Amino acid sequence: MSTTGAELERLVGIMARLRAEGGCPWDREQDLRSLRPYLVEETFEVLDEMDRVAYGGPWRALCEELGDLLFQIVFHAQLAAEKGEFSMAEVCRAISDKIESRHPHVFGEKKLKDSEEVLYNWAKLKAEEKKRKTGREGSVLDGVPTAAPALLRAERLTEKASRIGFDWPDTAGVRAKLEEELRELDEAVASGDRDAIEHELGDVLFSLANLGRFLHAPPEDALRMAIRRFTTRFQHIESALKAEGVALGEATLDHMERHWQTAKAAEKALPPPASLPRAPLVALRFTVPDLAAQRAFWDAVAPLIGWHSERGAPNEAHYGDGALRLSFVPGQAPPPSGAVITLGAPSARSVERLRALLEASHPGAVQGIEPQRIRFQDASGLLWEYTA
Repeated sequence: MSTTGAELERLVGIMARLRAEGGCPWDREQDLRSLRPYLVEETFEVLDEMDRVAYGGPWRALCEELGDLLFQIVFHAQLAAEKGEFSMAEVCRAISDKIESRHPHVFGEKKLKDSEEVLYNWAKLKAEEKKRKTGREGSVLDGVPTAAPALLRAERLTEKASRIGFDWPDTAGVRAKLEEELRELDEAVASGDRDAIEHELGDVLFSLANLGRFLHAPPEDALRMAIRRFTTRFQHIESALKAEGVALGEATLDHMERHWQTAKAAEKALPPPASLPRAPLVALRFTVPDLAAQRAFWDAVAPLIGWHSERGAPNEAHYGDGALRLSFVPGQAPPPSGAVITLGAPSARSVERLRALLEASHPGAVQGIEPQRIRFQDASGLLWEYTA
């Protein structure tokens, strides 16, 4: 089992113990209804940390909040398991099956040229799945939660409609529609009709959400960041007035506006974020003199370390674990001198299993054996460590 799998199993076990006889009284009292507010709260706490990272903050707090959100998912799965409905394993299996089936261009043979085709094919596959389950295709707009924030729903609904071609051809069309809706709002305001004002204001907001989608600036995120800026600037006004001895409510609008502009200027003067998003290692590419021998070696080794063969050009060999891609291409470049690539093993048993295979199928490949660790050389001369 991989490290990720082992930790997930541990969390599932902790949850089961909390709910078991002699576990935590509070956890044992919970049900789906009582857990709703916690799920919503944890989701928004994740969003808060995402915003802080976007402003250059540390990633660690986001890790912790994602863990809190994951715990909610495990909690719900435990409640279902107790009633014999489904388990956490089934939750993982269901989403894995869904993602694989919705990405035939990655996990199958289908060819799609760009993200637009991917979204169109996604909508088609989703409709086919719906028909198999319910006997009807349903609506393209299905799947957008009615309880989601309205701006988010507006963006997602227009994005779903666009997948079947119901969309403006370009940003100019969306912008023109916004101008049209603003003119209609002005007319409603002039009429003083409250219902008409609400109707037209809704159309303006909907058009703005659609424009945000076209500009690749999610409106919910944009508004949340604007609220963050407003809060920071207004609290600066409060602090400045307090320092001047001016009571809240006694300052003139011009006086407060001066402090607002000072706060705004201070924001623009800030240096760029000191903590930039890390660049994860996603691929290793090696030139090897005998591609056939290298492929034969890794075709045998990859399944034992949880990797799988990936599609690529006929004259290349690719292997991946979902996060890192290992590529071999033909050429005469020698292996890097003194370099050893270390792969993590989930257990000592896994190390022993790989050692046995290498000694049986590739005599001489194993270069060193230590407790819970082996060093081996592949067909091209590259050195690897597999360690628990």
